[in-house]
Amino acid sequence: MLTKKDYEIYSKKAVEFLEKAHIAVTEKEKARIEVAEYDLGCIDKIGLELVVYVNTERCCAKELVLLPFQTCPEHRHPEVNGETGKEETFRCRYGTVYLYVEGENSGKPAAQIPAGMEGYFTCRKEIVLKPGEQYTIQPNTLHWFQAGKEGAVVSEFSTKSRDEYDIYTDPRIDPAGKRQV
Repeated sequence: MLTKKDYEIYSKKAVEFLEKAHIAVTEKEKARIEVAEYDLGCIDKIGLELVVYVNTERCCAKELVLLPFQTCPEHRHPEVNGETGKEETFRCRYGTVYLYVEGENSGKPAAQIPAGMEGYFTCRKEIVLKPGEQYTIQPNTLHWFQAGKEGAVVSEFSTKSRDEYDIYTDPRIDPAGKRQV
């Protein structure tokens, strides 16, 4: 469970990384930073911080902040109520992000899968994104991603975000695991 102290620490770090990436956010946006810790108790390994700019019926724009080696767990965006799942484009703004999607195995991943969680990270097609590079993930595609040693900031542009319906490989994760304390 995310504590108020952890929220304050991780949201402050997110602001520092957004500044490193030269991404301006308002004071109101800083106050609305979400900290996703997925109720696993290891936010430094499994988690991320985000700012949602807009999420309408047609589109969504967010900044995703990952601290060094922080990982967004493997998941997919399924169809919801007859509507196609979320399509999302990740554009790296700062650092390096290692993105893994379904497809041909790229070999030993550059990312560091947290010890004891290896079975929850099955995608092995590796896409390495550096600042200015981007990749589009099709709806219902299993994927996960991790920041490199310097952390990462990723802009996400997508169709409507309904993260509460995401399906995670790790059965311990509650799709509504993002908490703002």
